[in-house]
Amino acid sequence: MEFNATMSPAEKLQVNAEVDRFNKLQNANGRAPSQELGKDDFLKLLMTQMTHQDPMSPMDNSQFIAQMAQFTSLEQMYNMSNGFTKMAQLMGTSEAAGTVGKVVELDMGDGQTVTGVVDGFTRGEKPQVQVNGNFYDMNYVKAVYAN
Repeated sequence: MEFNATMSPAEKLQVNAEVDRFNKLQNANGRAPSQELGKDDFLKLLMTQMTHQDPMSPMDNSQFIAQMAQFTSLEQMYNMSNGFTKMAQLMGTSEAAGTVGKVVELDMGDGQTVTGVVDGFTRGEKPQVQVNGNFYDMNYVKAVYAN
């Protein structure tokens, strides 16, 4: 029995049509196309590779182990990135909380400044401070003075 790895033009056309149908279905379900592969994409590729490997010439164990190591590394980097994002949010919130009751000078650009006592703050990705009844992004805080 001989194994032929080449596809006929009809088979190529059928595969391309199936890929296009799948991509359209994914886009219709709210998944936006991306130029980056995530950890789920990597795992799907690995599983597809294992499913469609030639049984007469299976994947070398060292290749499989290397790919699993890459997957594990990718997942750890993803987890670290999420952790750093959360830590940055907490630090920003902590910085905003530390200004409550203090006088701040806000640099609004174009030579405009706002000065006042911080009455409150918001949490989240972009913490804000409340000065004179208005909320301002922490990036505008130029100086903080003790009351």
